[in-house]
Amino acid sequence: MHFIVHCLDHENALQRRLLNYEAHKEYLANAEVQSIIWGPLVSDDGETIIGSCFMVDAESKEDVIQFNRNDPFAVAGVWRQVNIHGFLKRVDNREK
Repeated sequence: MHFIVHCLDHENALQRRLLNYEAHKEYLANAEVQSIIWGPLVSDDGETIIGSCFMVDAESKEDVIQFNRNDPFAVAGVWRQVNIHGFLKRVDNREK
């Protein structure tokens, strides 16, 4: 099943984010939960990072919760809020 993981950063979390970025990328590349798409959320200025968003494929929500808890960004306290929801993908235009 697909899930959306929506994470908002603590204020002034940019330094912690940058310090843990390589570990975060490595974790996503090797995690049991498959990342379909992921990237930073930005403020209205289009540049200031305010969080992270992931679409993942996993067996259960509990698997996604564990996946998120073990992410280096979570361990380092980058995120102040995390929401995880099941997602029913209706359209995928990547094949065009």
